Amino acid sequence: MQRVTLLSLLTAGTAFVTMEGQCTAAYAASVSDVGRIKKTSVVKEKVPEELKVSTRRAQRGAMVTLSASALEKAVPGTNPLKVLAQLPGVMFQSDDPQGVDTWSAQLFMHGFMQNQIGTTLDGMPLGELVYYNYNGLNPVQAISSENVSRLDVSMGAGAESVASTNNLGGSIEYHSSDPKDKLGATVGQTFGSNSTFHTFVRMDSGRLNKTGTKFYVSYMRNDTAKWRGGGMQFMQQVNSKLVQPIGDHSQISAFFDYSDLDQINYQDYTLNMLHTLGYKVDNFYGTGPNSYANAYKAALAAQGLPGGSYPAGYNKLSDPADASYYAGATAIQDYFGGLNLDFQMADHVRWKSVVYGHGESSHLPWTNPYFSSPNGAPITETVQEPSIRRFGVTSAVTYDVAHNHISGGVWYENSKFIANSFGYQEPLLGQGSALDPLGNYSKLTPAYDLWGQTTNTNTFTAFVQDTYNPIHNLSLHFGFKSLLETSRVSQNYNLESFTGVSALASGVGLTTARAFLPHISGDWHFLRHHELFFDISENVHAYPLAGFKTGAAPFAVSQQAYDQSRSSLRPESDWVYSVGYRFTHPVVQASLYAYRANFKNRLQQITSGTIVNPVSSVLNVGGVTMNGVDAGLTLTPIRGLLLYNSVSYDHATYDTNIEQTGTTYYLHGQQVVAYPRFMYKSRLSYQWRSVEAHIDASYMSKRNLSYVGDTKVPAYWLANMGVDYRLDHDNSPFRYPGFLQKIIFSFNVYNLTNTKYISTMGENGYPMNGDYQSILLGAPRQYFGSVRAEF
Repeated sequence: MQRVTLLSLLTAGTAFVTMEGQCTAAYAASVSDVGRIKKTSVVKEKVPEELKVSTRRAQRGAMVTLSASALEKAVPGTNPLKVLAQLPGVMFQSDDPQGVDTWSAQLFMHGFMQNQIGTTLDGMPLGELVYYNYNGLNPVQAISSENVSRLDVSMGAGAESVASTNNLGGSIEYHSSDPKDKLGATVGQTFGSNSTFHTFVRMDSGRLNKTGTKFYVSYMRNDTAKWRGGGMQFMQQVNSKLVQPIGDHSQISAFFDYSDLDQINYQDYTLNMLHTLGYKVDNFYGTGPNSYANAYKAALAAQGLPGGSYPAGYNKLSDPADASYYAGATAIQDYFGGLNLDFQMADHVRWKSVVYGHGESSHLPWTNPYFSSPNGAPITETVQEPSIRRFGVTSAVTYDVAHNHISGGVWYENSKFIANSFGYQEPLLGQGSALDPLGNYSKLTPAYDLWGQTTNTNTFTAFVQDTYNPIHNLSLHFGFKSLLETSRVSQNYNLESFTGVSALASGVGLTTARAFLPHISGDWHFLRHHELFFDISENVHAYPLAGFKTGAAPFAVSQQAYDQSRSSLRPESDWVYSVGYRFTHPVVQASLYAYRANFKNRLQQITSGTIVNPVSSVLNVGGVTMNGVDAGLTLTPIRGLLLYNSVSYDHATYDTNIEQTGTTYYLHGQQVVAYPRFMYKSRLSYQWRSVEAHIDASYMSKRNLSYVGDTKVPAYWLANMGVDYRLDHDNSPFRYPGFLQKIIFSFNVYNLTNTKYISTMGENGYPMNGDYQSILLGAPRQYFGSVRAEF
């Protein structure tokens, strides 16, 4: 039976509304008084359980909550951020259908890039959502998607309580599921196109004693062959969580994650490559017995040496030398975890603290055809070997008094980021095997110490906020955040013949300090089914970090370039204003959301040259002004049927032109790179008894590749479909053992119409004008079948 459940849970000082079976346009009116729990009402309605996306008005403004039920509709192992992209104004891109290729995974929310969105897991900061992460880890490496209970998404720049230094455009808070109260297990298996093989096993202990101690341990493994080129993409992960209740209203919980990710990467494309050679070009690795010989000959040709040659058709390219290398890969190991303390100190006082730690080691190899090995081979395996070590603590107190919900807290983190790059010798042709891109480089001695930097960072934030309910249907929020972060960089290595500079940025430091970052919001349920809300906030992005030439960071350049840019460097900051309206009815749900962002001091990486050793600079491209609107409509005319449609329009343009090396680039008025001006999303689903089927479609308008807008990637349509068949003891047509609680069969098709499209953009930076090797292609049609059993 479908339902809309209104829970007036005021331990957080605002109404919490869970709406099963409705899209983000839906919002149920609720009323509550601070500090007291009112009655719970259950309204029975003919609403199909579809996205199971709930919308919550939290103390920091508009929030959308994506539940575990929504994640279950996707192919097992799918990146939750890919599911999040069903929401208006959100764009997720990846070159693989599950969205777990960390090189290509890319997220935008209302024009803000993924490194401008704060992210946490159970209150533990995950840092910036970028490939070259310096202060955290990708969420898919932090938790298996099957263990995610929900995602709380704030679209504004407020979220002052979130442990983040980069939430200019919003925040995403992951929450892990708790262990179950009863002993049990979950086993899931997925098979799919390109030898996809996804396995998930979880064991729940159940309550072990009278105090309620319980835990779970899970193992996940994901294997898939690349749909283009050779090689595999592999990941395995262990999660564990322990919960220990203390009395009736307090608890301690611990979460641990180990992840091992080994992926052969897809080769980056240019528009010229796409138009000349089509969709099948990739690196040479894994394409046959002559893969190393082909890469060797191409490297000879790139250096103009005798015996060199390119594959057929490559000479038609404007840059045949960079179309295919031998290989590129990603190998990352993470250990991540923390302890959550949640205590009720008095009737209206709670204290929550999180202590966490994280260690990461990586090997990121790319075969370089421009730099020879000491033995004379025209190829060197250049391997970036970044590592992260960080520890931190958050602590906050909440106090409910009269009509106020007051809270304040702090966050401190110490981190050390080492970014080194080494060169390993490859064999002469016919004198041995090429190095394994995913081999154990720690056992090898590098031929070259190419470059290296170490950055030490201390981060401190504090916040105070109050949500005030003057009347039962109105909440007003006031708060502010303070931030102080200091980073200092030193040089480890610099091989001038490789880097082309006499010194890397070293012996210098940067400080980001803001004492008062305000946030104001309000929420008014002025009539039954009708709601108005607004949100105003200011925030700042602490200076990002990156190794030499690997990101839009002030230290990722030479000492000379840093000295030249230092006077113009400012931390990115913005003011974001938003206003919204929602109408909720059992048959019709509608929403309208408008926003404006004034973005100052946007740092961007300007690149040219080869992608293995680019000519790269980091510039303050000035301000960006964004004006946008989302509109959503959901119809549920009959029981089990749901039709959802949304449109998003974002006019995000640069405020000024840029002058570089004596040339003026006319950015003023151009749409920001990589983000479409218009998006449309639609979903049709129908549930009949134990069977549910859905089909969704989305449209992305063209996107700018260059800053001046002279090169764009084309618009595209993408469609997906899926069917689920669920059996449990209540609806099974046949008898099965009592220990088997539930079994789910599912079938999914990705890219139903086999559309050829460009997915990720800017993974190697963006050019000022013209074409550049910094786009990735979306996967063709893929099929997946899954079975999941709960015991």
